[in-house]
Formats: sequence, C-alpha cells, structure tokens
Amino acid sequence: MLTVGDKFPSIAVPVQQGVAALPAGETLDLTTAFPGKWKVVFYWPKDFTFVCPTEIVGYAGLKGDFGDRDTVLIGASTDTAHVHLAWRKSDPDLEAADFPWLADNGAVLANALGIVDANEHVAFRATFTVDPDNVIQAVQVNGLNVGRNPQETLRVLDALQSDELCPCNWNKGDDVLRPAA
Repeated sequence: MLTVGDKFPSIAVPVQQGVAALPAGETLDLTTAFPGKWKVVFYWPKDFTFVCPTEIVGYAGLKGDFGDRDTVLIGASTDTAHVHLAWRKSDPDLEAADFPWLADNGAVLANALGIVDANEHVAFRATFTVDPDNVIQAVQVNGLNVGRNPQETLRVLDALQSDELCPCNWNKGDDVLRPAA
C-alpha cells in the first residue's frame, strides 16, 4: 500500500459529478487536476450499501471547511459512473454531496494505491491526504465495516498545513509544541 511520502499515482479514472446528466466518459487524473491544491481522496467499498452513505454525507457536510483550507474533496469507489449517478439520484443527501466521485470500476487506481480487499475485491475505506505536490501526507485505512470520522480527516489536514509539531488531540488554534533549542 502506498503511504506517507509516496507520490500519488498518475492515473486517469472515470468521474461522475452531480445529477444533471448521464456520465459521458469524463475522466480525472488527480496529479494534474486541481494544481496547487491539497486533495482528500476517500474510497468507500460499494455504492448502495449501509455505512458508505454515512461517510459520504459526513464528508459533504465539511466540504466548505475543506475548501476554506484550499483542499479539494474527492470520493471514490470501484463502482461505475452510472451506478454513482443512480445512487445519487436515489437519495437527496447523496445528491447534495457535490464533489467528484471517481468511478474506479476496474480498480486500477485502487490497486495502484494498494487498497483492494483480496477477498471482497472492493476498496477498503481508505483516505489519502495529498499535498499540492501530489505527495501523500496522511493515510487512514479501515476495514469494510467501520466508518471513518471526516472531522478527524479535517483535524489532521489542519495539523499538516500548520507545518508545526502538533500534539495528540491538537485542533486548529491550539498551542503547538515548541521544544527548547
């Protein structure tokens, strides 16, 4: 699995955004899209499941906070763009999750990241925080049954962007560590 310090893979993946139109073959390569921006890429295992929508809605609720930090939010699963569209249309909360959803149906990016469950053949619940130079700065991976805390992703992003020594449970605005020289 790719980890902190590794470059995010340069792979164009089909993408679905919004519910206005059917997917038309659009792709997204996260190493060339959004230049100069931080990126939070979070994978969920499958659309039309139980835990996944709670995470998507949780991240969507913080989209403005991520944007305030010059960070783009990108969701992903190993479903198709058409399945993404159908799921979004089936649930008003998912429809309101206005950020790109990667449709990594062939698991090409998920395999390059090393996050595919060998038994279920879907992506783990993996979150990658990627800096503007496309270097992975934080990774969190959960098993298929345990949802993430999007607020924790935001807290870690704040710490990374502070470029300071941040102690346990540090939050933006708290004191950072200043060791004596």
